[in-house]
Amino acid sequence: MATKKEEKKSSSSISDIDKLVHEPARFMIMAHLYVVESADFLFLMRQTELTRGNLSSHMSKLEDAGYIHVKKDFIGKKPHTMLNLTKKGRSAFREYRKKMKQVFDGLSE
Repeated sequence: MATKKEEKKSSSSISDIDKLVHEPARFMIMAHLYVVESADFLFLMRQTELTRGNLSSHMSKLEDAGYIHVKKDFIGKKPHTMLNLTKKGRSAFREYRKKMKQVFDGLSE
């Protein structure tokens, strides 16, 4: 059984979790971008199995937070969108992983 101190530590860790990253679709986007230098929109759409609109909506939220950089250009006449984590985004994802580990480590068996 967890002590009150352990329970308080676990609950405070949960409240410190970055809710923007914690949302499952945004977590998937950031996790994929964390392990690569950059990725294009279609690659992320296939990897995350999100629709165009859903991916675009979550990308906007991450971009507004400064977590990702979105570069839009054209290859021939076709639009091409590249995404990458910013330093702030990479740091936020590392911190999210660290805090989630603390939450799980704080749970009693």
